Amino acid sequence: MLFIICVKLLCNKKAKNMKINYSNRLKELPPYLFIEMDKKKKKAIDQGINFISLGIGDPDISTPTHIVESMQKAVLNSKNHHYPFGTGSILYKNAIIKWYKKRFNVNLNFDEICALIGSKEGIGHIHLGFVNPGDIVLIPDPGYPVYNTGTIFAGGVPYFMPLLEKNNFLPDLDKIPLNIAKRAKLIFVNYPNNPTASIASKKFYSKLISFATTYNIIVAADTAYSEIYYNENNKPLSFLELPNAKEVGVEFHSLSKTYNMTGWRVGWVCGNKKIISAIVKIKENYDSGVFQAIQEAASVALKSSQKCVENIRSIYKERKDVLIKGLRKIGWNVILPQGSFYVWTRVPNGYTSNQIVSKLFDEAMVIATPGSGMGKNGEGYVRFALTAEISIIEKVVRRITKIKW
Repeated sequence: MLFIICVKLLCNKKAKNMKINYSNRLKELPPYLFIEMDKKKKKAIDQGINFISLGIGDPDISTPTHIVESMQKAVLNSKNHHYPFGTGSILYKNAIIKWYKKRFNVNLNFDEICALIGSKEGIGHIHLGFVNPGDIVLIPDPGYPVYNTGTIFAGGVPYFMPLLEKNNFLPDLDKIPLNIAKRAKLIFVNYPNNPTASIASKKFYSKLISFATTYNIIVAADTAYSEIYYNENNKPLSFLELPNAKEVGVEFHSLSKTYNMTGWRVGWVCGNKKIISAIVKIKENYDSGVFQAIQEAASVALKSSQKCVENIRSIYKERKDVLIKGLRKIGWNVILPQGSFYVWTRVPNGYTSNQIVSKLFDEAMVIATPGSGMGKNGEGYVRFALTAEISIIEKVVRRITKIKW
């Protein structure tokens, strides 16, 4: 009995002294901006602060009713309760093919499409198929944090491409050093852009394809906001519309922003079938596919009338106009958004991005995103998400107007 007690005490002592060592890759990760913002938001709620959040790009508008109803029906079908192995159902892929043809006049085949558990999942995993430790990944700055975190997890080296106002927030490919271009394996582009709300031209995409071909770099085009735009005569393009695009890259899409389905986690990647096959192989070892019922609902979203998307665009346009008018009235240098549901604006003189965000929270109880949180070149800017009703946007303007700058 004494022996057993001694063993137990020794085991307990060892357990208490055990040291948990995180991997170097995990240590390299910066704090994930939007998780940190969500923590701040929840803390404010706990403290009873009457704040307004225009920080995270999570639509406040409900998913259209016809999509929800199709999901309800699909969930009741017991055939959908099994593993949804594979690259996507025939139903879902057919819907993507028809939507792509109608929207961009691009032809896709089944082996050029892979269903994703939200585009974030695919964007975060593509590195694992092509980036070896020490390889370079070209990343827009400011930009979506996952481009960088995926690079770190794969052991790659990020090279940040400045998105400058003077260049219409397009990366200057000519400024990328020759030794960097030769070592690069992957380049990310994102238009309509988060956070700058800019869009890309055919001229830029043509140059990108030429650049990628010259240096044998894979293009990963993030097009999550393709259906949120404000000028019918200047709709966002698909990278795949350009000649030879399929030779060098793929495009990521999401239903999150188009149909207000952020919580549903469904999207796809399409383009070069060899690149797609690598993503498929990664996913086969990481997950078991997209829930079949969600694929059915997503198919309904893509195949049905897009009137709901038009309505969503008009709502964001109204909100955009109210916020921009209010900010410009008090002297803020607001850049006119071309796409996405963000307003990207220069901060008043004498302030950093973080100082402005803190001032907005402390003095107006408004949450916004500091540009610096999305990259070095985001310093001097702040991002507002148009994810609140007009009446709330108007309240935001009134609150900000009362601040002494």
